[in-house]
Parts: sequence; structure tokens; C-alpha cells
Amino acid sequence: MKTFRVMQFNMQFGQIWDDQAPDTAPIRIEETVAEIRRHNPDVLILQEVEHAGALGTRTPFPPHYTHLRAELHDYDSVFSLPDPDPRELPFGIGLAIFARAPLTGFSRHVLPSPPIPFEFGGEMKTPTDRLLISVNAGLLGRNVRLFNVHLLAFFMLRSSSREHPLQRARVAELLAQSSGPALIGGDFNVSGHESLVEQMDGIGYRTVQQKEITWRRRPYVLDHIFHNNQLYCLRHQVVPTLASDHHVLLADMGFI
Repeated sequence: MKTFRVMQFNMQFGQIWDDQAPDTAPIRIEETVAEIRRHNPDVLILQEVEHAGALGTRTPFPPHYTHLRAELHDYDSVFSLPDPDPRELPFGIGLAIFARAPLTGFSRHVLPSPPIPFEFGGEMKTPTDRLLISVNAGLLGRNVRLFNVHLLAFFMLRSSSREHPLQRARVAELLAQSSGPALIGGDFNVSGHESLVEQMDGIGYRTVQQKEITWRRRPYVLDHIFHNNQLYCLRHQVVPTLASDHHVLLADMGFI
């Protein structure tokens, strides 16, 4: 029985976890690379690859993605940053998909965020838009459409994606357009994940797990791998790591 391994990981721009000072822990991208190599995935889905600069500034070449490409030289990859925005906060941005297969048919979709006001650093802000990317990969002789998403954390704004459903609805719309085998990994940032699981089930996508917590800061299941009915999950595992504030989610997938 042949399977391919998918690794879903919000890498928090390489910032390691420190229980005593999580917000000021050092960035050690080599720990990210070691964590990836430890699990030897065929497909790697990453969020928060880069660290946003003040007022949305960024370097000409994304340093962490460039480092990962050099280290993971036997993978093909795609990467995208959100559009520059002076409202960007100094946290993680950027989505990447790596695979041990040629990647084709890349697409990128902006997921608009609602103008919910919040205070940050003594100033009033509104959230920036989010991204979904997708690409085709040839795995075990079959084509699979791979999606990657990082949604807005409405719970951090004292709101919810049930009150503001447009990002989730757009993701579901894009997934429903895939006629062949497809899966999506991501940090969905839904604190009450049961409604997300129910929504995805309604378009024929099943999560590989919804019981084990995937985030260190709060007891939430934020990270998921959903797949359609042309794929099955043989086994899955949530693996605690100190390489990020998120844990690793692994799934060994096969074709129906």
C-alpha cells in the first residue's frame, strides 16, 4: 500500500518556543530545517515563512524561503507573500509548498479581511488581507492539487469567522472547484474548529484529526489537513516541537 507523507507546519518564521519568554525567543531557522528533515515529508505545507518588517517593509529576497530552498534541494517549491501593506504587523507572513515532485499550475488568491478595528502598540488598526495558494503535484503517479491557507485569527480580535464568514466561504468555493484528488493544509485560526470541520465536510473534505491541540499559546486545534474523497488518510500524528509555537501535523495519504 503506497502512501505519501504530508507535513503541515506553521513555522512562525523560525522563532523557537521558550516557555519563559515566547515573544522574544530567538529565530533559529536551522531548527525549522531539522524539524522538517526529522519527518521526511513528501509534501510540506508551511505558513509564516517570513517575518514582516515594520509598516509592511520586506527584503528583496525572502531570507527564510531562500534558506529552505537551499537546504531542501531535492524538493520543488512555490512561495507567495501578501501584497505590501503598511498596516502589516511584525509577525509571520508568507506561504510555501514544497514537494518531492514537479509542481505546476500555481495560483494565488487574496482573501479579504473585514475592517474590524483593534488596538496595537497604542494605535488603532484594521487587519490585513490573507492568502490561499495552490499548485499541482505528481505523487505516486497521480496528480494532486495542493492548497495552503493561513486565515485571519478572528478570536484575537474578539470576534469569530462565524460572524465574518467570507474568508472561509472563499476557501470552500476554491476547493469545490477541484475535480481530482485534492488536499489543503493550513493554519485556519478557528478556535471553535467544529464549525469549520462541519463546513468542510459539506463540500466533501474531511480533516485528518480534530482532537489534539496544535498551538502552544491556547488550547486550540488551529492546524488542519483536509482531503477530498479521492484520497484517504492511513495514519496521522500531531508532533510537539520547540521549533515554533505550533506543533507539526503529519498525515500519510493514499489514493482511493
